[in-house]
Amino acid sequence: MTDARDRLIVALDVPDAHSGLMLANRIGEAVNFYKIGLGMLTGGGLALAQELKDQHGKRIFLDMKLFDIGATVEAAVRGLARFDLDFLTVHGDPHVVRAAAEGKGGSDMKILAVTILTSLDRADLDASLIRPGDIPDLVAERAARALEAGADGVIASPQEAAMIRALPQAAGKLIVTPGVRPAGAALGDQKRVATPAQAIADGADHIVVGRPIWQADDPKAAAQAVLADLP
Repeated sequence: MTDARDRLIVALDVPDAHSGLMLANRIGEAVNFYKIGLGMLTGGGLALAQELKDQHGKRIFLDMKLFDIGATVEAAVRGLARFDLDFLTVHGDPHVVRAAAEGKGGSDMKILAVTILTSLDRADLDASLIRPGDIPDLVAERAARALEAGADGVIASPQEAAMIRALPQAAGKLIVTPGVRPAGAALGDQKRVATPAQAIADGADHIVVGRPIWQADDPKAAAQAVLADLP
């Protein structure tokens, strides 16, 4: 049976590695899995990833959302694979995913493809000249193409998790959902959200929760409240 603590990924969206380590220490054994994003990269993010993994036994999701020409993505992923990370994100364009899959080589690091960022709505896509269509349909199509290109899983809004889980290409693949907010929590900059229990019920393997935990007066208690809501 899956430990609920492995389903919850806490986003360490704090300024630097020192703040991230202090937060992880406050949360303690309540959480097994942490996400370190691009915002902390220049603040010691990779060093924090190594410390949390090697000295505290935590699982690490490095959320870089890599996007570049294939050779550059392959080289970047090959370098990151040496850190023995658990998850790494790249954009879901097939050429990017293929390069990332090549770069990870024989490592156990899972390549997760970003479909459409959960902070975006149709107006944002129009402004970026993304072709017309409902977001769930575009997400499902991008997910299918990324999985066919070799992704180990996808990042998607919890509102699209059930649709992606139903794809033939999604069999045996991971679905990781940001944009998860406990009931009553502020939405922040997320526009496509669901509660933790709903996200898991709809097919997500892991949920990512940030501000409702790290901004709480008692982050450990906030994490435990999310875990209590998981099936």
